[in-house]
Amino acid sequence: MADHHDDDLATSKTQGFKVGEKKSLQEYQELDKDDEAMNRWKASLGLNTGDPIGQPSDPKCVIKSLALVSPGRENVVIDLSTPQSLSTLKDKPFTIKEGAKFHIKVVFQVNHDVLSGLKYVQAVKRKGIRVSKDEEMLGSFAPSTTDKPVYEKEFNEEEAPSGMLARGHYNAASRFVDDDDHTHLQFDWSFDIAKDW
Repeated sequence: MADHHDDDLATSKTQGFKVGEKKSLQEYQELDKDDEAMNRWKASLGLNTGDPIGQPSDPKCVIKSLALVSPGRENVVIDLSTPQSLSTLKDKPFTIKEGAKFHIKVVFQVNHDVLSGLKYVQAVKRKGIRVSKDEEMLGSFAPSTTDKPVYEKEFNEEEAPSGMLARGHYNAASRFVDDDDHTHLQFDWSFDIAKDW
């Protein structure tokens, strides 16, 4: 049976884009050692710094948390690191003030291989009708090391809807997926738009 989120959380495909040939971490490190542009790209991934902290049996990517960041407010942090914390998200909505400006920050760890084209997809519904769908390309990342144990990425700023019609309860579904269309995490959650925090 198809998952009810399949369409909501499908990623868009870039016209003419082909997924590159996958290489091991060692192959990336050996690749075009004399090519300055390639070396700059590898440096941007963070290759060759520190000792890898992930074990071969660990998942390739572990999403640790999402945070709602709004100026002048304490961050609202959503723990995504355990099945127990994920299971409560739908039943414990948090509140966003109508018209407030905010952005989302994600913290994650990459284990034992280069993670290519990580993307965040989010669909929001109200009373069963989809009201928005957003995608955020996070990029490609080298395995986390002792020098850089986690990555933090901040999304683009958003503004919460405002007005009496916008207030109420919303259900959301989120998915972290790479350019192989491998889902690293998918979860449901909810929030309320209210007159005040």
